[in-house]
Amino acid sequence: MFGALLFTFLKMPNPNIAFFTKGWTTTLNIYSQVGLVTLVGLVSKNGILIVQFANELQRQGLSKLAAVAQAARIRLRPIMMTTAATVAGHFPLTLVSGAGAAARNSIGLVLVGGMTIGTIFTLFIVPSLYMLIAKEHHEKSVAETEEEAAGEDVDLVPEYAPAGAPDGNGNGWK
Repeated sequence: MFGALLFTFLKMPNPNIAFFTKGWTTTLNIYSQVGLVTLVGLVSKNGILIVQFANELQRQGLSKLAAVAQAARIRLRPIMMTTAATVAGHFPLTLVSGAGAAARNSIGLVLVGGMTIGTIFTLFIVPSLYMLIAKEHHEKSVAETEEEAAGEDVDLVPEYAPAGAPDGNGNGWK
């Protein structure tokens, strides 16, 4: 999201002086806000892919470092495909001219710039933060397997009984 907001504020204070971002900035209007909402969903989905996969790998017995490294390697392709599709689909919006160009340009700049910078953050910052913040899930999975072995005799599937059964509630479930 920071990358998208960067393009809304990279303007030279004096409009009479040419600046390198001329034509590549926008204002924080309703179209750029819609782009920000879309961007938050896409970038957070990419981060969730890595974290969820790393948690599953830890439950399978890998260390935290090995799990996050393997999760980032395995989920790299889906993340890059999402980014490439989003950037390629919205890049023409950054080049528009004519009537309504400012609206299309706003959403295009926010999504193209935000997705590019958000993907870089996802691939480098999310695994680093995972190493700092995430718990070790391996001990938890060992305790869960011991509890599952002890509780195997419990039947969690409800039994169906005829509607006139003497359970008193008449719904047919015991």
